[in-house]
Amino acid sequence: MSTTGATADPPPSSRENASKGDPLAALGSLPGVADSVESVRKAVDRVYGHRVMRRRSNEITSEAALRGARGSAALSGADWALEEVRRRSDFGGDAEARTMGAALRLTAEAGQLLSIWRQSPLRVLARLHLVAAADKAEEVGRPRKEGEAVDEPLIGLGLPSAAEAHGRLEGLSELIIAGGSAPALVTAAVVHGELLALRPFVSHNGLVARTAERIVLIGSGLDPKAVCPAEVGHAELGRDAYLAALEGYVSGTPEGVAAWIVHCGRAIELGARESTAVCEALQRGAA
Repeated sequence: MSTTGATADPPPSSRENASKGDPLAALGSLPGVADSVESVRKAVDRVYGHRVMRRRSNEITSEAALRGARGSAALSGADWALEEVRRRSDFGGDAEARTMGAALRLTAEAGQLLSIWRQSPLRVLARLHLVAAADKAEEVGRPRKEGEAVDEPLIGLGLPSAAEAHGRLEGLSELIIAGGSAPALVTAAVVHGELLALRPFVSHNGLVARTAERIVLIGSGLDPKAVCPAEVGHAELGRDAYLAALEGYVSGTPEGVAAWIVHCGRAIELGARESTAVCEALQRGAA
């Protein structure tokens, strides 16, 4: 799919005047968003309330990280069975293996960047891209320059210019640093959606976007132990639904942005359900 074409309008989060209040918090009033926020909270509470979490939370976190990486890689074209991910130790071979390796490295790195995220989101994003790309080429670890090609074949949306991408990325960073009252789901969905829409790096934008979503969910306190991998849910809902919801976000309409946030909420719920199933398996002695 092409990564060039007409630039989409920025979403409402980018268009609102800051003087009107917290633009991310305002998205919480979009149709269906409040219900999704509440549904996500209940799903997360169910995982954290499970008796296995009180005794074996580290195991649940590790399993969620593995499954989350597998789900994120699947959305970027490396749809491997979970057992294959467990079995493999070499991820430097073909393109799918490299994608899986990048997803695994990003998941491991996410927890190391929480303290930096609220002070310097752009620094974190650059680090994530460097970790994903795993080389020292000139274009790695920095936003793309005008005219540089973007290797993101599974996303066929119009590609904003480098100048627009930089400007909107700076605006997103300012919103994160300023903080606000927006629910974690809303902030995570906007960060995820903006990075996919902008594709600020020359590669690995999808993997970086989903890792940034994970960082927001952990750092916000919604999922502090990282046991509700949204990436699992995104993969389960399917790439077609993922891209359709993203198109709604990029359209900038209230309905489209709301649908994207609700889609992300459903993904978190499915990730929570996955970890609940892991808890149940551990309780039965089956895993």
